Amino acid sequence: MNASSQTQQDPMIRVRPLREALDLDAAEAKARAQHRNAFTVDCLIDSTSLPAPVRIPRPESVHVMVADIDDLGEWLRVLGGEIHVSPEFEGVELWTLHASTESARTGDLLPVLVSVPVPAGELVMDWIRAAVRR
Repeated sequence: MNASSQTQQDPMIRVRPLREALDLDAAEAKARAQHRNAFTVDCLIDSTSLPAPVRIPRPESVHVMVADIDDLGEWLRVLGGEIHVSPEFEGVELWTLHASTESARTGDLLPVLVSVPVPAGELVMDWIRAAVRR
């Protein structure tokens, strides 16, 4: 090898500053966590036929939006947990079930937050209302 060939770099290899490399690793870890969490909840939905018109995976949890209070009740029946009710805003409360399920890959508990807008004063089945945390 001569001196000129030692200084040439392979165009396919890019040396990155450490900070940039760490940022890429963090972004990749975040994307992998979101994918893993989506997979876990998809497996739960497939095995239980739970309603889930909208699911939003995050690295630390999965948010599920359902259509009505009865759908929220189905999630409560399968996962248990407690329901938090937001203050009324423009005649609507947001009811959110705080539950968890076991991760399909790691076995860790994954927080699952299932939400539904409910008109204030709407009649709600007693067994669902009993899960509301006051």
